[in-house]
Amino acid sequence: MTVGETVGDLFVVATRELRTVARTPALLGISVVFLASVVGVAWGGTGGGGGFVPLTLDLLTFTEVLVPVLAVAFGYRSILDDRLTGELDMLRTFDVGRVAYVGGVYLGRGMALVALVVASLLVAGLLVPVLTADQPTFLATNEAADSLLRFVRFVALAAAFSLVMLAVTVAVSAAARTLRTAFVLVTALVAVFVLGADTALLAGLAAGVVSPEGLSGLLAFGPNSAFRGLVLSSAVGVVGGAGVNAGSPFVNALGLFAWWAVGLGVAVWRVWPNVERGAQ
Repeated sequence: MTVGETVGDLFVVATRELRTVARTPALLGISVVFLASVVGVAWGGTGGGGGFVPLTLDLLTFTEVLVPVLAVAFGYRSILDDRLTGELDMLRTFDVGRVAYVGGVYLGRGMALVALVVASLLVAGLLVPVLTADQPTFLATNEAADSLLRFVRFVALAAAFSLVMLAVTVAVSAAARTLRTAFVLVTALVAVFVLGADTALLAGLAAGVVSPEGLSGLLAFGPNSAFRGLVLSSAVGVVGGAGVNAGSPFVNALGLFAWWAVGLGVAVWRVWPNVERGAQ
């Protein structure tokens, strides 16, 4: 199969995935709830009257928790449904390669997910000029510390974080053989990412197993904590006149990239058995 044929098949599958998302009432309902929740946090939190940096801080934990859940909703049945309905076998009869298929599923679902996350956060950002008080809060000490650019960085990082979580979810969808297995796996992963990793590290720190010097490096190995560190270092930077210790941006970015690459790699590997791979 040539590169041109692979790319062509990838975009065909991606187009099909976009149509599937648009025709799934549950996903549309979740999207509306997510948008309303983001706007609600912006309206009711300190960000509405404090500027872009306070808004970023208001939305940070919210994004850490809900974006993985959103990625699960968009991706955990993506490949598994094709397997259960027999459509995956049908696609293989047309000599669709595993890279083209997985890439198309990921691209289509990823475009929809990123569009939702970015649009929701930008709508929240539009509220800042409307609700910002005349006097800045202690978080927004000057224009340089509270600029639109910092919020744009946060939105871009949130989009990247959503793509990483979708890659992990698509990997589970490719590896699982039943809906129950897929649901249990993604639920466990979300619980570990949102609570388990940070809790384990803090327990290790309290017990003396983890040194304070090595904590920032270990936090980069969890996608949620790596995302948080990147936001704090590049989108927040200074809080109350003091710098934020968010670990190494490079190590945090490397941690997110590793999760993204491993997720897609596992999805390509597990989408169908090697013994039936043929020439693909």
